[in-house]
Amino acid sequence: MIAENTEHKEEQSSAIDSGTLPEDTILSHTEDEEEEEEQEVENDAVQYPGTIIPDNNVESIEADQDLTGGYELDTDYIDLIHLKIASIEDLNLKRFTKLQSLCLRQNLITSIVGIKDLSDELTELDLYDNRINHISSSIKHLTKLKNLDFSFNLIKNIKNIETLVDLENLYFVQNKIKQITNIEKLTKLKNLELGGNKIEKIENLDTNINIQQLWLGKNKIYKFENLNPLVNLRVLSIQSNRITKIEGLENLINLEELYLSHNGIEKIENLEHNINLQVLDITSNKLKHIENIKHLSKLTDFWCSYNQISNFQEIGDELGKLEQLDTVYFEGNPVQTENPSAYRRKMMLYLGPSLAKIDATYIHS
Repeated sequence: MIAENTEHKEEQSSAIDSGTLPEDTILSHTEDEEEEEEQEVENDAVQYPGTIIPDNNVESIEADQDLTGGYELDTDYIDLIHLKIASIEDLNLKRFTKLQSLCLRQNLITSIVGIKDLSDELTELDLYDNRINHISSSIKHLTKLKNLDFSFNLIKNIKNIETLVDLENLYFVQNKIKQITNIEKLTKLKNLELGGNKIEKIENLDTNINIQQLWLGKNKIYKFENLNPLVNLRVLSIQSNRITKIEGLENLINLEELYLSHNGIEKIENLEHNINLQVLDITSNKLKHIENIKHLSKLTDFWCSYNQISNFQEIGDELGKLEQLDTVYFEGNPVQTENPSAYRRKMMLYLGPSLAKIDATYIHS
């Protein structure tokens, strides 16, 4: 039940970070926890597209063994969703010695200290949409975890996960994280999702060379940097940040999907080495020209809505000979707004025969 904001892929992936297409904290303090002194007023949860908005109802019920009464003691999977559970400890989960997957999403859990009683055979832990503000050291013994989801919580620091060296999928969507830290030892990581936080810098990923998907939408990142080690990266999403220039991607030769919508980019450039790109999303930026993409022979999707593109000839010169191009989005540009009745006809005229969809509408032969 690990959340994938994705389909954290294809067209839907874009919506995950920014909606590009038809766009009370209870502090649980244990001996190993550092009390967070910063006091914040919690507003209504920000919706991260493609997910469920957290329940702000503070009512809770006592978590007890009755909630797990329907599970055999030798079960390997327990799923307790949206039950207003406030305490992991009261579930007495240590009875389930063969447990491999635990889903407690959409509850009112504030502390994960009770995780200390879980079987160390656990491979999947889903705590999406709770009230957790601290990652306790109680999690350190779960060294066989492959999937871990802390999305939609109140976590400010990534910590106490250094021992989880088998992790492949790690989700921290919509928390309060300011810095990427303490994941250096997670060298098997394939998918890292940090969208909807307060991160200002891409850093500390030097050892995570097996990452294939990196999701950083809705942060405060100003610059592409420190990405060179990620040679296996296939999907990079950095939508809704503060990027003004495309740069630092030359080592990402396996990159297939690049999502850059809702930034301040003025020019398409520095993609010479990214010849495997299939999806390029540059919606809602400051582009005036289509340029430097005619070499992307594998491109199937080019999303460029809500820029300042006014020249059909440029579109044709750069995209017209891309034999695999299937979908384009140019709505909200002068090429569409200044003559909407002729827009689709001209687009078909300037682009190749492979084109099947313009602005989410299929072309009818």
